[in-house]
Amino acid sequence: MILAFAATAAALFGVGAYMLLQRDLIRIVVGVALISQSSVVALIGASLTRGHAPIDVSTGESYSDPVPQALVLTALVIGLATLALLLALVHRVVVAYRTAHHDELAAEEIAIEQQLQRDQQRDSNEMT
Repeated sequence: MILAFAATAAALFGVGAYMLLQRDLIRIVVGVALISQSSVVALIGASLTRGHAPIDVSTGESYSDPVPQALVLTALVIGLATLALLLALVHRVVVAYRTAHHDELAAEEIAIEQQLQRDQQRDSNEMT
């Protein structure tokens, strides 16, 4: 069972890393979300105990450690907040630049920077 969790975490991380290398901003956000979820699966897999109930009140024996469970909940909340922030940033970029592709954004930023340099040069020529 633990091998299944490890394989799932590795697959999620691999797919997430592949998505991070894409040129589309939405795919980059999906890659970040998948890597976040792979950490959750890895934490769940690491906290498994074989043959023990999560809480066994009748025998008073060992029970599962609550620290990994708290870490998973914290990772879920942080992952959701990060995902919301990234989606808001992508939405703002798409509204401002009318594209979500990295290459088109880079070309437009270069054009804007060249326009600013021309404006600065024109202003400095007018001053002299």
